[in-house]
Amino acid sequence: MNVIYTADALATGAGRDGHVRTPDGVLDLDLAVPKEMGGAGGAGGAGGAANPELLFAAGYAACFHSALQMVAREAKASLGDSSVGARVGIGPNDAGGFGLAVTLEVVVPDLPHEQAQQLADRAHEVCPYSNATRGNVDVTVTVVED
Repeated sequence: MNVIYTADALATGAGRDGHVRTPDGVLDLDLAVPKEMGGAGGAGGAGGAANPELLFAAGYAACFHSALQMVAREAKASLGDSSVGARVGIGPNDAGGFGLAVTLEVVVPDLPHEQAQQLADRAHEVCPYSNATRGNVDVTVTVVED
């Protein structure tokens, strides 16, 4: 693979209860374990702090939306006011560790459902996040109504 961009981030402190930042300062976030995982509380942790699943969901949603736009351009289809939502779940797996599950909800109000689903399925084939998770993470891609 010919790498054309590399992102760097550094985690410090106590892992999920620590801090993460990028060298350029674009991201500079406290992290907290969600209440559901025995942490201080809330989906974003204590005081609105982030967690790895939130960061993954944000990245996957943005990346998938870009892939959807690319395949729509190739198909000469207009997405209109489209959006992609990502839900990332975490839980114990059968091997004694933890695994992730992702649901991508795609909204394309200006296209028929079947055409929007075909574009979403094609985006799932080309999206770097989808390719990185394929075979390792359960990912469901669904077109939903606005």
